[in-house]
Amino acid sequence: MTIGIVSYGAYVPRYRIKIEEIARLWGDDAEALKNGLMVYEKSVPDIDEDAATIAVEAARNAMIRSGVDPSRIGAVYTGSESHPYAVKPTSTIVAQAIGATPQMTAADFEFACKAGTAAVQACMGLVGSGMVDLGLAIGADVSQGAPSDALEYTAAAGGVACLIGRKESELAAIIEDTYSFTTDTPDFWRREGMPYPEHGGRFTGEPGYFKHVTNGAKGLLEKLGAKPEDYDYAVFHQPNGKFPSKAAKMLGFTKAQITPGLVVPKIGNTYSGSCLMGIAATLDQAKPGDRIFATAFGSGAGSDAFSITVTDRIEEIRNRAPTVSELIKDPVYIDYARYARHKGKIRLA
Repeated sequence: MTIGIVSYGAYVPRYRIKIEEIARLWGDDAEALKNGLMVYEKSVPDIDEDAATIAVEAARNAMIRSGVDPSRIGAVYTGSESHPYAVKPTSTIVAQAIGATPQMTAADFEFACKAGTAAVQACMGLVGSGMVDLGLAIGADVSQGAPSDALEYTAAAGGVACLIGRKESELAAIIEDTYSFTTDTPDFWRREGMPYPEHGGRFTGEPGYFKHVTNGAKGLLEKLGAKPEDYDYAVFHQPNGKFPSKAAKMLGFTKAQITPGLVVPKIGNTYSGSCLMGIAATLDQAKPGDRIFATAFGSGAGSDAFSITVTDRIEEIRNRAPTVSELIKDPVYIDYARYARHKGKIRLA
């Protein structure tokens, strides 16, 4: 059975803060940070935005782009590591907002930055089994970084929704196959009640990101009997600009293949939305017949790899909703004081 992406939608808040502004406050070297991270500014949620509102906006854009009846959606899964409620699902909010309720199932997913792609895989399973007609998978975050922590330079806000289905006439992209690689690697964590995550700093790259991304990618390539040169585009999880560039090189993918989907320099790391944002940006440009290789990463740790082929329908639906590049345009820059207010960093004892 053919399963794939019927539609997709993204959302990125308009507010931005430049790396120079954060570095100014903490006395850091902005140029060294920009060169090392390959991130120049990041998105910041508005005061009234959270992972739920971002997920709703992304889902609405996916539905506008699809043109399908929302009552056909049998599952809504939202992946995030910043769900606004500890006990109260984000996915029911999204489902109600797009008119998908009540004959459906919904749940929230957590697996650090790959919760969104885990939701895609779950929807693929439900759609493929015939249990549901359409499934909506979302990755959305307003990620946290403690004041002066290295994460503060990249932890951003944004989200992407993917409508998963099986009717070939409706598919804008076919998901040929998927492969996951998972271990118990505590490279990044946040306990209940902790406002900010902790991490192993620069020591987490090799045992966390690179081990899982490269093994996940290699596993799917071997499973399919494919090579990097078989693909027109490639997307890897974007915690910064340096890591996906290095991973691509390690695996044999070129800079030209990853550049179209590399959005992290302008908006930062959208966590659960990161890999999906790269896929969305690539779908915004891809032509029918193009192939996309994508690998998400989530700390804790694991990776989900996907092989995707774009269909003729992409031309029909692409311009019905804002593209990622359009969402990134016309940012509103703010200073650190306003950023701290937007992110709730000023706390009363």
